Amino acid sequence: MAPEHRRDPAALRADCANCFGLCCVALTFTRSTDFAVNKAAGRPCTNLREDYRCGIHGDLRNKGFQGCTVYDCFGAGQHVSQHTFDGRSWREDKDTARRMFEVFPVMRQLHELLWYLTDALSRPRTAPITAELKQALAKTERLAAGTPEAVAAVDVAAHRQDVNVLLLRTSELVRNTGKGNGNGKGDKKKQRRGADLIGARLRSADLKAADLRGAYLIGADLRDADLREADLIGADFRDTDLRGADLTDALFLTRSQVNAARGDARTRLPGNLDRPSHWPPA
Repeated sequence: MAPEHRRDPAALRADCANCFGLCCVALTFTRSTDFAVNKAAGRPCTNLREDYRCGIHGDLRNKGFQGCTVYDCFGAGQHVSQHTFDGRSWREDKDTARRMFEVFPVMRQLHELLWYLTDALSRPRTAPITAELKQALAKTERLAAGTPEAVAAVDVAAHRQDVNVLLLRTSELVRNTGKGNGNGKGDKKKQRRGADLIGARLRSADLKAADLRGAYLIGADLRDADLREADLIGADFRDTDLRGADLTDALFLTRSQVNAARGDARTRLPGNLDRPSHWPPA
């Protein structure tokens, strides 16, 4: 059985103070509107200090590193640093660095699945599949608790596919699809899975319990929209206007999505997500 601390929601929240700056080293940066420079995987960002902190953390957006403010490791960074590698840094030797950089992307995906499964288990309507969700959560925890070699060898794609079956079922139960209550499959306006909604004008739209899985909402106007209980897994919220929108019980919403969007003091978020610091204060 995996360590019980993984069931603590805090374990799925990035703790940069206990991480060796893995997202600043292990990942590739491609020069774009999100990153001011090109950086190869395994090469430290020039802004990474000796103490593993970012030298421009408070000014990332103004310096052209908006992508850094959106990225979220779901707590994988500190887990790899402090548990998988027992506090050994990638700076100690080349072999540790190589293995750590292989493990980190896998761990990040496992932690993302833990985030979704934890969300699913918090929903009263998923009672019919609680046992299956708990089994999937326990298996994901076991995979994440493995040795560096075991974690690197995980077939994440296959495991994600298995978990996704349960996440789809969760979506159906939470959104009450097929129940004849106006939220079901017959409401075509709410079945927008993978839809191209880039720049769409959806102000004040009733999207409660909508299926927006994988939808492209880049630059869309969702001011004052009702997104309660909407399935938002994989939806692209880059520069989406969420001012005044209600996402109180939105399903599978992540910090990355919220950080990529624009909101204000009236935007209502689920209780497990903090209001981004770059949003205007109340």
